[in-house]
Amino acid sequence: MISIAIDGPAGAGKSTIARRVAQELGYVYVDTGALYRAIALHMLRAGKNPASPEEVIPQLEAVEVSLRYVEGEQQVLLGAENVSESIRTPEVAAASSKVSAIPQVREFLLSLQRDIAEQNDVVMDGRDIGTVVLPRAQVKIFLTASLEERARRRWKELLEKGSADFDTVLADVKKRDEQDSTRAIAPLVQAPDAVLVDTTGNTLEQSVNRMLTVIRERLS
Repeated sequence: MISIAIDGPAGAGKSTIARRVAQELGYVYVDTGALYRAIALHMLRAGKNPASPEEVIPQLEAVEVSLRYVEGEQQVLLGAENVSESIRTPEVAAASSKVSAIPQVREFLLSLQRDIAEQNDVVMDGRDIGTVVLPRAQVKIFLTASLEERARRRWKELLEKGSADFDTVLADVKKRDEQDSTRAIAPLVQAPDAVLVDTTGNTLEQSVNRMLTVIRERLS
């Protein structure tokens, strides 16, 4: 099986670009961030503090998170409920960053992510795919863009769903960068053998084509 590992900071376009790349290659797309968001949603619904290991860890036994694919599209399930849309709120995103810093949560999801990669050709995106989840991936890419560009993309996404303040989104993305890069367990870092791809100023098509070029060069 072939594994493409894509890591990068919040708002870099990982999910959008990785999904398109997977479609072009005929691979299964795995958005690992959605798994952490699902756990965060469970904790919020249960009234638990997502930053507290003492409150989160005992709850993991009650979490049933899984992925299914319908016409090539990933759906995230909590139990039997499709929460693919429910996990895309700023509140859940903030909680996700907190639960993902808890080692037991990362360990809880590790086997699920690896099982999918062992059974399928995958394009998997996240923040520690090339360094922790799939360290032997045939292709590793670190996808990034400037802070302002990433905040602008996230802001536009939120505007489509309602209202959003750019300065607030910018501050949130900056805070997420700091949390992701400084956490003790699996911090966001570029794997030594990963190719850096900066999409600042690029259209979606340009970014997808750049990624496909890198992947095909590495696999040839």
